[in-house]
Amino acid sequence: MPRRRIAPGTGVAEFLKSLDPERRRDGIELLAEQERDALDREWSEWAHDGQLEPGSTDSGGEWSTWVIKAGRGFGKTLAGAQWITGLVATQAPLRFALVGATLEDARRVMVEGKSGLLEVAGAWIAEWHASLGRLSFTTGASAQLFSGATPHLLRGPEHHYAWCDELAKWDKAQECWDMLQLGLRLGPHPRALVTTTPRSGSVLQAIMDEPDTVVTGGPTRANPHLPSSWKARVERLYAGTRLGRQELDGELLPDAAGALWTVELIERCRVPLRHGEGDHPRDGGGESRPHVTPIEDASPLRLPTAATSPPGRGPFTRTLVAVDPPSGDGTCGIVACAREGSGDTSIAHVLADHSVTARTPEGWAAAVAAAAQAHGTVEVVAETNQGGKMIAAILHTADPGLKVKAVHAHAGKTARAEPVSHLFEAGRARLHGKMPELEAQLLGLIAGGGYEGPGHSPDRADAMVWGITELMLGRRGEPKVWRV
Repeated sequence: MPRRRIAPGTGVAEFLKSLDPERRRDGIELLAEQERDALDREWSEWAHDGQLEPGSTDSGGEWSTWVIKAGRGFGKTLAGAQWITGLVATQAPLRFALVGATLEDARRVMVEGKSGLLEVAGAWIAEWHASLGRLSFTTGASAQLFSGATPHLLRGPEHHYAWCDELAKWDKAQECWDMLQLGLRLGPHPRALVTTTPRSGSVLQAIMDEPDTVVTGGPTRANPHLPSSWKARVERLYAGTRLGRQELDGELLPDAAGALWTVELIERCRVPLRHGEGDHPRDGGGESRPHVTPIEDASPLRLPTAATSPPGRGPFTRTLVAVDPPSGDGTCGIVACAREGSGDTSIAHVLADHSVTARTPEGWAAAVAAAAQAHGTVEVVAETNQGGKMIAAILHTADPGLKVKAVHAHAGKTARAEPVSHLFEAGRARLHGKMPELEAQLLGLIAGGGYEGPGHSPDRADAMVWGITELMLGRRGEPKVWRV
């Protein structure tokens, strides 16, 4: 592309808009450093709807809280960083609170991330004290990191502005929000920005219902800068499901009526993964899935121990891999579970979702063997409604050392799931990390009814139910178990 000079009086963004779409990327590459800096400052020219600071509330008054409620990849983090940068550029010595779900999230996303403040406000930053969680700006302004799990640390500090990221994930959302509001009292009009993918819960809804709150945002597909192939793939997988409506369309959905699992119940039972534990990508999908152990390259050779725990967890008294084999080329539910303790004080642990889709029987059997090897167990419990004794034979082909228990369903999936959901409600089940596909299926299981989650069948959830039933409920009623 030949070099073109920008005419005097023409903005960089205006110049790029004058180019053909296929030449704009080349045009950006050819910009001089000074011109690129000018482009960065023209945020209002290239932001998409929902990312720019609103003018007023619906009633015409000034807003105090701005909520960007949007799908994954909409550009919420970038909008937050640009908003803070614009305030810093006023040259006033402002004090900001940056609140993430955890301090690690605040640092990794809001400050050091690809769309964080170090990238967006780099020229304005004087120092970044990572150990202290504090940013200092050349204007005398400063920003302090806080966690949505520690409300006591927000008691006392005063701020002009606050940026709250993923409030729907905060462990103590109401307490932290209250303490933040009481300290948000500097300047003539203190304000807070909330950037979040919605989840059902009273705190976010109450904030949005306030008369001085303005809500913007949109679906994932509204961001024109995302790869079209990725957007097409996630739309194909999740469009129309509860997970898709929440994570892609940015809808704040109430829990399904009669759901055995709710978002609040799942969050209450979640155990955060420790640093470095299970940090692996999944199936080349591009997004990190910390809960998934890589199974494609794992050896099917089993380890000598039958019940071990991941590093820093346990000790577990029993560990197994539960399997819901697919019919045809669907998803094979493969979920690793463990039991801690014994008797009425025992606790079930859902360690990882290793489920695979569109595999041959040999393919998903190898995935089961690799999952067992990854968790140091030889125990497998597998539903045999779709294949009888052939299921055990296929699994033994992948690893002859597996000890396979066959389970046969005589009741519906929801009926089998009800006793397991009671364990979660009683605080006797733990979910290790995030397992979005499994969780979406759990949210779709309706008491006394059917299934309203993604896909035609809750294969991942069914595998988890078989595993916890075997570990915690023994032979009480359903299911019936035979050793093969």
